[in-house]
Amino acid sequence: MSYFKITGGTPLYGTIAVSGSKNAALPIVCAAVLAGEPCRIENLPDIEDVHRIIEILSAMGATIEQPCPSVAVIDPRSITEYRVSNEMASKLRASYYMLGALLGRYGHAEIAQPGGCAIGQRPIDYHINGMRSLGANVLDRGGIITAVAGELRGADIYLDMASVGATINIMLAACRANGRTTINNAAREPHVVDVANFLNAMGASIRGAGTDVIRITGRRDLHGCTYAIIPDQIEAGTYMVAAAATKGDVIIKNIIPAHLEAISAKLMECGVEVIEGDSGTEFFMHVRAKERPRAVNIRTLPYPGFPTDLQQPMTSLLAVAYGNSFVTENLFEDRFNHVRELNRMGARITLNGRTALVAGVEKLYGAEITATDLRAGAAMIVAALMAEGTSIVRNIHYIDRGYEKLTEKLRGLGANITRVEE
Repeated sequence: MSYFKITGGTPLYGTIAVSGSKNAALPIVCAAVLAGEPCRIENLPDIEDVHRIIEILSAMGATIEQPCPSVAVIDPRSITEYRVSNEMASKLRASYYMLGALLGRYGHAEIAQPGGCAIGQRPIDYHINGMRSLGANVLDRGGIITAVAGELRGADIYLDMASVGATINIMLAACRANGRTTINNAAREPHVVDVANFLNAMGASIRGAGTDVIRITGRRDLHGCTYAIIPDQIEAGTYMVAAAATKGDVIIKNIIPAHLEAISAKLMECGVEVIEGDSGTEFFMHVRAKERPRAVNIRTLPYPGFPTDLQQPMTSLLAVAYGNSFVTENLFEDRFNHVRELNRMGARITLNGRTALVAGVEKLYGAEITATDLRAGAAMIVAALMAEGTSIVRNIHYIDRGYEKLTEKLRGLGANITRVEE
């Protein structure tokens, strides 16, 4: 098992580039199944979750070439297997996107219940109900979901909750269904829009992505295309928080400013200087801090609200803020697993249901800490970077799932971080 050894207290300085979006890359790789020709996907993040979804496609028979880690050419015409086994699905929650992709392309799919980070209940009932609304016969037997449809038909679908996964899965299936599909109360996240743009580049007809009503006119055939994935807003936000936490001065490149408005607003409320810039070829965010942050209150909400994926890193920053902060997690009930580890470093955080009272302390201290999920791992990195002394961060396989070349990128900013192989 590997771990990170981090000696904190050093301000981060310099420039760092953001990789492609994990949350867009995974469904886009699955969506390539819908094409009748090869698709070239660029700006893929070189992370474990992408490696796993590509392994799943390969196991199903797809022909995949990767001329470099950030590019994959996927030819789905050689697929002969329409099943995602329990072994494959248990490693990656996003494997459920194969349900909509396989059903839309072949009219048949068999998917084991997905795994992923333990951050709370994340049932896929909305996905299943969406497939049934499109005319599929869906059975859930012992955790194995089987879906069959002679012909998918467009339908009006209302989501009780604006689920990102269900919105995308329904889009995948509906873009090759017969007729028109309307998704009401659709998720509005940037990666939903990116998947829709990719499908449209393949010849699909999707309108309204980014709003709460998405309209899809089914097409019989979709063609191949070349497409570049958007930058990862959560990776960018994590580096913004890390810069503020270490009282650093960092320029984050390859970003889309509109996707970062919620985190930018909260950092500025904390007293951090956040400046949006345009070099002429790309946008960047300049984050600079000289003092301890001020306490702020945070409530996680669906986009464009404060993202749940940045709640945990932000809690690390608020642990050393002046005053008391209240952090309310509205989306996942088990997304405070990082609090115990932060308290071991000297934080004073008290949980009351889905709200954390963060009583700011002057500093955190190095300790042996554990990542309990992907974004909790990011919170541990932020905490260790600003702590006095040396920290050991374990369970870093979670972090590898969503952050590309983290050690190299942070060392480029002056961080004292080493990956140790046991």
